[in-house]
Amino acid sequence: MRYLLFFGLAALSIAPATAEPLTLERVFADPALDGPSPRGLQLSPDGALATFLRNRDDDAQRYDLWAVEAATGQSRMLVDSEALGTGAELSEEELMRRERARLSGVRGIVSYQWSPDGQTILVPLDGDIYLAEPDGDARRLTETEATELDAQVSKTGRYVSFVRDSNLYRIDVESGDELRLTPDGGDAISWGVAEFVAQEEMSRTVGHWWSPDDRYLVAARVDETPVDLVTRTAIGAEGTRVFEQRYPVAGSANAIVDLFVLTSDGETRTPIDLGENDDIYVARVDWSTDGSTIFVQRQSRDQRRLDMLAVDPATGVSEILFTETAESWINLHDNLRALADGSLIWSSQRDGFSHIYHLQDGNWRQLTRGEWEVEDVLGIDSARGRIYFTGNRSTPIEQHVYWIDMRDPGEPVQITEDGWWNDAVMNNGAASALIYRSNSNQPRQVYLADAEGETLAQIEENALDADHPYAPYLDSHRTPTFGTIPAEDGTPLYYRMITPELEPGRRYPVFVQVYGGPGVGRQARQIWARDAALQQYLVDQGWIVFSIDNRGSPNRGKVFEDHINRAMGTVEVTDQLAGLDWLQAQPFVDPERIGVYGWSYGGYMVLHMLQVAPGRFAAGVSGAPVTRWELYDTHYTERYLGNPTTDPGPYERGNPVTNAEALADPLLLIHGMADDNVIFEHSTVYMGRLQEAAIPFELMVYPGATHRVSGEGRQVHLWRSITDFLDRTVRGER
Repeated sequence: MRYLLFFGLAALSIAPATAEPLTLERVFADPALDGPSPRGLQLSPDGALATFLRNRDDDAQRYDLWAVEAATGQSRMLVDSEALGTGAELSEEELMRRERARLSGVRGIVSYQWSPDGQTILVPLDGDIYLAEPDGDARRLTETEATELDAQVSKTGRYVSFVRDSNLYRIDVESGDELRLTPDGGDAISWGVAEFVAQEEMSRTVGHWWSPDDRYLVAARVDETPVDLVTRTAIGAEGTRVFEQRYPVAGSANAIVDLFVLTSDGETRTPIDLGENDDIYVARVDWSTDGSTIFVQRQSRDQRRLDMLAVDPATGVSEILFTETAESWINLHDNLRALADGSLIWSSQRDGFSHIYHLQDGNWRQLTRGEWEVEDVLGIDSARGRIYFTGNRSTPIEQHVYWIDMRDPGEPVQITEDGWWNDAVMNNGAASALIYRSNSNQPRQVYLADAEGETLAQIEENALDADHPYAPYLDSHRTPTFGTIPAEDGTPLYYRMITPELEPGRRYPVFVQVYGGPGVGRQARQIWARDAALQQYLVDQGWIVFSIDNRGSPNRGKVFEDHINRAMGTVEVTDQLAGLDWLQAQPFVDPERIGVYGWSYGGYMVLHMLQVAPGRFAAGVSGAPVTRWELYDTHYTERYLGNPTTDPGPYERGNPVTNAEALADPLLLIHGMADDNVIFEHSTVYMGRLQEAAIPFELMVYPGATHRVSGEGRQVHLWRSITDFLDRTVRGER
């Protein structure tokens, strides 16, 4: 069965434009061709203001804080990052936190937080903390050489907390008095921040949590003493820095994470009972609405069990409220909602798909069901009994905002328009929503909607009119097509393809773009991709750009994901080769001129694909690939491959370096020389194996670059290197 879906430009009221050739230099220059790219979207507590971080037209990597009035649609800059900031150099710890948050290279304001009363906005900037008011006035709370980390406003707005030099502090906002709350931070001990694997792999970026009445904070105490010290060498263009870093490789000891309940006056620290086994993960921490209970999600080391602990904040005593189990692994999420009546809203894949459940008086009730996935719980209108969420009920290539009546759940009500990929945030009480959406022909738009989905105000229309940065290139814009290809077991695999205007009888080269990994966004989606302009450039150069989402990818149900359990590098490759078979059978494809490119897990996939199917691809480009999973961290790697100290088989079978001698096709290997995620050693190990086997390959390394090669000039250089290589090896051009 094949499924095709087309979205035409005619539906978008695009203004006529004078055609210009799209160049790599323009793809990576300012202003960004995507138009404004707001991030950090929030609504003020009263819903009167929509706030967001907006990048500058002349500097796409610098963000300022903006606001739009819901009543009038008028926008204004609240905080100018250049005018308010000092330009101070950030600490190495903050730089690495940004790297793990995929904010490497971003400048100015990268986060902010409304106070619960809506009177102030907490703005960390250049290592210090500021409080801004809705009228734009701001005052500085800290002024130190150290970088203040993980700043938070307490629930009543009375305090601001932060971490400095591995200890947790709080400031009284009114008086400015500063108090250190923890005793022994430093060296391998830190308080109030998330440990490495929590930030990198668990989507938990915070390490302390305020109670609703500001009486208590729960704080994580992280002891990294058991974690092996590794030497990370950051090779730069004009020198090399060596870092001693505690990094928990697969099978090794993790940091010990304990939780304490601190009183905000600093007088008391009460340990929370997390059980006798300290080889666990603290996945999430939340408070009940009345502050009487702390909810702690405790995940087992093998990630097949998740216990929800209910903790008494006065004593630290805990009990298991409920347990989730899986034969493969438990996917973490942020969908716990504690209601005023003491019941809980929760999402679970216990029936094979992510759905919403209501736990009340010890009884579970499933509120959504079907062969589709709930993604994020957005908000709850308790008065009307509505739960708002995002999901892919209509098709896996789109995401929409829905609501259900928790008292009498029927079919979900979709409040967003078909043909888009939607995300949203909601205000307190779920009375309104900031919806941000895009599709293959429209870069991201943001609008304010009421609870029924009706537009109240345009926040960022980002219209593709004559003044839009992308306008000169609209004449050559090509709309992707979507469809499905059956896997070996008959499972439909969704693909996305962009072609030049096809001429009868002509066959075209194909640029296959692969990721294929678990737990992150897929490529066959109805969305304006981050690299949309780059893909259009490739199409302008005569390439067909093709991607297919293999089994093991997220958001298609647990069975779809679980194919890679203890089997990375197997079914994903088989599915990608099914996509190759389909391509080679198309009359408009030149079957001898197909190249493949991937980065990170995609780079890992490229190596496997070339080794498993020599001669099927004309060439491959592998960027920052994992080549030995034993070098990667515990939480991610053990989730899918198990513990190598007890079962090394999945690692040996899943490592591209194991079968490197099978490489027979042209390969361009690329890596940043200061990568702290997939460290440079992954590529040096692979290089060494190829050299020992006298197998030729091409290499491009980037001094000082981390997991993503950033900077306008370096990105042009990167893609010039890739396209020149593919022109030579795939298209046969010199």
